[in-house]
Amino acid sequence: MLNPQWLRTFATLVEMGGFTRAAERLGLTQAAVSQHVRHLEEQLGPLLIRRPRQIEMTPAGAALLDYCAEIGQADKRLRMRLADGQVGSGEISLITPGSVGLALYPILLALQQAHRGLVIRHRFAPDPETLEAVLRKQYELGLVTLKPDDPRIAAQPFFEDSLELVVPARENVESWEDLERLGFIDHPDGQAMATRLLSRRFPGNPGVGNLPCHGFSNQIGLILEPVARGLGFTVIPKYARLAFARAEAISVVSGAASVVDTLWLIHRSEWPLSARAAWVIEQLRTMRIFQPPASGH
Repeated sequence: MLNPQWLRTFATLVEMGGFTRAAERLGLTQAAVSQHVRHLEEQLGPLLIRRPRQIEMTPAGAALLDYCAEIGQADKRLRMRLADGQVGSGEISLITPGSVGLALYPILLALQQAHRGLVIRHRFAPDPETLEAVLRKQYELGLVTLKPDDPRIAAQPFFEDSLELVVPARENVESWEDLERLGFIDHPDGQAMATRLLSRRFPGNPGVGNLPCHGFSNQIGLILEPVARGLGFTVIPKYARLAFARAEAISVVSGAASVVDTLWLIHRSEWPLSARAAWVIEQLRTMRIFQPPASGH
């Protein structure tokens, strides 16, 4: 590994354009600057062409200067991730289900706009991937639909998300036959979600698998597009529906029977949350769009 002091000397030498000025900037003797460059050249080959009152980089020197810049950026990123003195700066890493992620991400971006020192890193993922990412310390925070049974994970109820039966605007759904007429728009969790909700709405129904399938999408933001175009119905979490831009083109079928899931906020239990992460969580809890879980969940 190259000596960081030698790298700093080389980058300063190129910036200042001469050994004397570089030595003055660094508070070193000119001989020390020359020695640092010589050490680098012993490992990497010629880095500089020395001319009267001018230095010129060789291709190896240009490559080393790029490397110095990359090291500098990596150092800044590390300091940003470790800095915890100011809650409004540094990185926030969050991994969530796609449905709630559609609602969360714009709010996170608004926080970043208000606090330009924040860096938002957000990923959509199912529960198993979310749990693994938090365990491997790839993300500090995660949201999952099932409370983990793992002593390495701390979990707390964050808010509730309900399943909704969504149909094209102005469609009237009163019976299973109406669903057969419309046809089902499927998605990766579509069969399971539809089974959970429709078994309560239409007890004794022949099963979602017997409905005509009129489409499929694995993109959470696009599942409601065929519904909006009148091509069928779907069952989807509330927050995915709230994030859909063309709300006037769809309708939610109301009903007494409902399915409500608690989403759990998780992080590694071995160490406390950063002050920055705790602050962001508090900001999200104050948003009216999120309703806290009812007692007993």
